[in-house]
Amino acid sequence: MEKKVYSTSGKELRTITLDDKVFGLPVNDDVIYYAITNELANRRVGTACTKTRAEVHGSNNKPYKQKGTGNARRGDKKSPITVGGGTIFGPKPRDFSYSIPKKEKRLAMKSILSAHAQGDRLTVIEDFTVESGKAKDLAAILEAIVKQGANKPENNEASNNKKKKAAKNEKIVLILKDDDAKIKQAGRNIPNLSFLAYNRLEAHTLFYGRKVIILESAVKNLSDFYAEDKEAK
Repeated sequence: MEKKVYSTSGKELRTITLDDKVFGLPVNDDVIYYAITNELANRRVGTACTKTRAEVHGSNNKPYKQKGTGNARRGDKKSPITVGGGTIFGPKPRDFSYSIPKKEKRLAMKSILSAHAQGDRLTVIEDFTVESGKAKDLAAILEAIVKQGANKPENNEASNNKKKKAAKNEKIVLILKDDDAKIKQAGRNIPNLSFLAYNRLEAHTLFYGRKVIILESAVKNLSDFYAEDKEAK
């Protein structure tokens, strides 16, 4: 698969060949669902806790005598049917995390990358860094890249204008070739922007990114990292 490489100013520089084993696979919706569900489950804290009637602080004495009052035969004030009493079958701290097969997770990442590449939501940009660490410098680069997708010819002008408006607020995912502290510093205050390293992709973040921007070196790193011969080892 051929993709154009853009400069930081949004100009076309050259073309790059994407590895079909990573960016040209059929999209497997099932493994994508399993990977996203697994990540969301692993993020759950699981600290919700309620008290049973045995844990509620209070007297064990009967609130009134057993017979003759016309009320229910209540044992104590800690009963779940009284205000301030215990909770029946309430949540307790638990671990929601679980693991899925490594091959299944890797296939999910490649399926998401393939879906973005085939859906024309993936853009390759030349390697760059933000030496100043300022948000305005990174925002200018992202705006130039996002405009490339918004300025593509459409069948009608109304659709094109709608696409330009949506480009301003769409969720952007930037895949880096390494842990670039300067770029991350510049992007901390940019809304709807997420950073992912090529070797630490997240299915949920990557799947819901409406615009995925990959550094040119990260494309080769992704091809090497998700190579089939590495999976076989």
